[in-house]
Amino acid sequence: MPKPRTPESDWRWQMRHRIRSAAELLARFPGLRAQAAGLGRAAARFPLAITPYYAALIRRAADTDPIFRLAIPQAAELCGPPHLAADPLDEERHTPVPGLIRRYPDRELILATTTCATYCRHCDRQRLAGAREAALTPAALRRIVAWLRRHPEVREVIVSGGDPLTLPDAALARILGAIRAVPHVAVVRLGTRAPATLPQRITPGLVRMLRHHQPLWIITQFNHPRELTPAAREALARLADAGFPLGNQAVLLRGVNDSAVVLEELFHGLVRNRVRPYYLFQCELIRGGEHFRVPIRHGLEIMDRLRGRLGGLALPTYVLDTPAAGKIPLTAGTVVGTAGRRTTLRSAAGLRVEYPEPD
Repeated sequence: MPKPRTPESDWRWQMRHRIRSAAELLARFPGLRAQAAGLGRAAARFPLAITPYYAALIRRAADTDPIFRLAIPQAAELCGPPHLAADPLDEERHTPVPGLIRRYPDRELILATTTCATYCRHCDRQRLAGAREAALTPAALRRIVAWLRRHPEVREVIVSGGDPLTLPDAALARILGAIRAVPHVAVVRLGTRAPATLPQRITPGLVRMLRHHQPLWIITQFNHPRELTPAAREALARLADAGFPLGNQAVLLRGVNDSAVVLEELFHGLVRNRVRPYYLFQCELIRGGEHFRVPIRHGLEIMDRLRGRLGGLALPTYVLDTPAAGKIPLTAGTVVGTAGRRTTLRSAAGLRVEYPEPD
């Protein structure tokens, strides 16, 4: 028997009723009033948005709750060492045309929108996400496609943002169709956190539309096993049943998932739902994110524990993304050494990168 439809089960209702201000947040979680001043300043620096669905996953309005920590502004975001940056991957310098980021010769990233259903507090695109919620314009899309046509070495395009699944089906179809019309683009990836924060978005109509643009890989971001709710599992099943390969990019975050026990549960849960955990990212040097960062040595210890507990299918590659050398897998072989609070890494090309560790 089909489930009865309710307003809350419509993704557009969820988007319209997002918590968008400190006042709304305090009305939902009155216990936060003692933190109101810092919370308000943090929300003013990086916008606040939480779907009612995702807010309901918070069990305790406290920093010890992983979902709370992922979604709720905190005063800790207002301070941090000078090596943190608004654009930690130097994407602005790698933007040949507006809306397109080129950090690798054979694959490009398109910013389909600056809107997300829920703004994650560790987001490495805080300079864009939520600052002015807007979608890629038709004119900007035409310029991007013209640029792609002039570069036959590009074989893969990642559609990201923001979250492209906050766009209506027709708008997203126009973007995917335009990319698919470029003959040398063989693979398209769609990066989305909607299955975790807005699973109502994975509608039968969306899935039918996406099937017209195969081969299409869908990359999710689940950071904690509590995000794998029945609604999220249903959304993932709908995508997997339609034939989309699913991958997950998690971020190692202090106070959220910096534990082998938590990550083991998360990665087992993803594989059970036909999602391949393929990257575990070291947290970027994003402004306002110092309280999320985990020392690399601790991340390596977690990965060592996980190798004895997980099969290869469930074990992601632990990586640090850098502006100069791209992604560096974090293993004993790539960590040259640590002196004081700086770790030296070696990329596959032999480039040495200095990474400032958190306190």
